[in-house]
Amino acid sequence: MAAIFLKKNESRRIRNGHQWVFSNEIAKTEGSPESGVLAELYDQKEYLGTGFYNKNSLISLRLLNNTYEDDLGSYIKDSILKANDLRKTFYPNRESYRMVFSESDFLPGLIIDKYNNTYVMQVYCFGMNENIQLVVDVLKNDLGAENIFTRNDPYFRKLEGLPEDDTVFLGEATPETIDDGSLKYKIDFASSQKTGFYFDQCDNREFIEKISGGKTVLDAFCNSGGFGMHASKAGAGFVTFLDSSTGEIENAEKNFALNELTSETDFIVMDVFDYFTKSIDAGRTFDIVMVDPPAFAKSRKSIPTALKGYAKLNKMAASCVGVNGYLVTSSCSHHVSQEDFLEAVISGASKANRKLQQVHFNGASFDHPSIPGMNETTYLKFAVFKVF
Repeated sequence: MAAIFLKKNESRRIRNGHQWVFSNEIAKTEGSPESGVLAELYDQKEYLGTGFYNKNSLISLRLLNNTYEDDLGSYIKDSILKANDLRKTFYPNRESYRMVFSESDFLPGLIIDKYNNTYVMQVYCFGMNENIQLVVDVLKNDLGAENIFTRNDPYFRKLEGLPEDDTVFLGEATPETIDDGSLKYKIDFASSQKTGFYFDQCDNREFIEKISGGKTVLDAFCNSGGFGMHASKAGAGFVTFLDSSTGEIENAEKNFALNELTSETDFIVMDVFDYFTKSIDAGRTFDIVMVDPPAFAKSRKSIPTALKGYAKLNKMAASCVGVNGYLVTSSCSHHVSQEDFLEAVISGASKANRKLQQVHFNGASFDHPSIPGMNETTYLKFAVFKVF
């Protein structure tokens, strides 16, 4: 097996649990490793772990767990089954959840979302991609998969030097009806975003029920309608679903009808910033304004622009919250820290002459565990404020 040696004083982060080795941290390689092979990692003297090597990526080595013992097939099977068991601990009555969360489950660059017996993967590690049939075999033979396919983000595939086309490994990408523990969603994989559904906000959507009874609610960047539907389930008087995507608004309408919810509703296709501008000009407010935008920062260099965007968005959102109402705001940009995100929200609200009282903060749902020594695995910020 090839060997990778770190430069002097570069091992502390790895010893603390981080699972990526960057190209500028490597002193030398032995064995002329090609991209996709397993390689052992050493500092000046000691073995630190084994991982997938990629000579053409900024992330040169993605480590496996320290329990790896030279049998990749057994390691992948054991890791997937352990990951699934963890989800069943928290969601014993659900058949749909994020089953594997890449580095957080010690399966680098591999995401698997389970939709009943349909498994949708994203693969962002060259070595995992080279061995993806081992993953498919576990899903099929041990978990009874009926459909297995990918829904990759081309941006991250390109960073790894991987082809951007998606693959169907088993069955077909037919629609599924899932539930999040209390509400149902019709998932059309051909038109939905990401793998089909945002499981990371499931626990946070449930929290919304605590504050929504009898309220007027705006669900901005509504996607498939989850936040607004949970508000309606709790007895919201009026829910406005807002998204720039016609397809997502259609999905939200179908999901609302599927659950036989009874709140009065609007389903609006419009740019969220444009909608806020019109609402502010018209003096329209809501008891609860929820904003769950896509990531504003895909790289570190875009952080300043992203923070300006979060400040602007939350200024406009806070302006549309009635007195003693609630602002519910999220960020899924892992490059943006919790501290910086909250500072942007506070700054935006201040510019809108609104004061905030934080009543809740959370991260991603239980099916998105994190590694304490690896900030990249802790990405979602979810905050709820009383607005004065």
